[in-house]
Amino acid sequence: MDPAATGRSYDQLAQCWQDLPNPSYGVVQFERAIQFTKNRGAALDIGCGSQGRMMDSLLRHGFRPEGIDVSAQMIALARKKHPNITFHEADISEWDFPRKYDFISAWDSTWHLPLEQQEPVHEKICAGLAPGGVYIFTTVGFDEPGDHGDSGAMGVPLAYGVPGIPRLLELLPKFGCVCRHLEYDQYPELHLYIIAQKT
Repeated sequence: MDPAATGRSYDQLAQCWQDLPNPSYGVVQFERAIQFTKNRGAALDIGCGSQGRMMDSLLRHGFRPEGIDVSAQMIALARKKHPNITFHEADISEWDFPRKYDFISAWDSTWHLPLEQQEPVHEKICAGLAPGGVYIFTTVGFDEPGDHGDSGAMGVPLAYGVPGIPRLLELLPKFGCVCRHLEYDQYPELHLYIIAQKT
């Protein structure tokens, strides 16, 4: 599934995303990643969605956050909730970073990119980190690379590109980062998050 199609799928979910059954979903992991930061300047939330819980966390810790999402409806709702934050409606695989960031998150977002786009996007994101910057992202905790589809969990078609854990742990040092934390946070489900830091 290409990013534009993913955006259309999330357009259908934007309004219901405002009322997540668990409004603190991912925040504990997010807060753990923030503890690794050395500076708290510019931050970027990739796939920021509409609910704003990650933006609230970044603001609480003194960051100057921005958001990017491929879904026009998600961005429209996010702007209503946080009118003083800069939001970008764009595909992260094509977007040019305007600055270096002290913190970048991609919670349940970049994993929707096809496998062929995973490595270049992770490289781009790592290059977008300031020295000592922290990157938290989620993936599916498989060992082997592959593309996977899903049309059941949220009622719209979605796809996942999975580099695999061994490959990700090879790539991060090549991209100037070190893995600080790796966890199956919903085990036995294969939801995996990684905290990396720019060396």
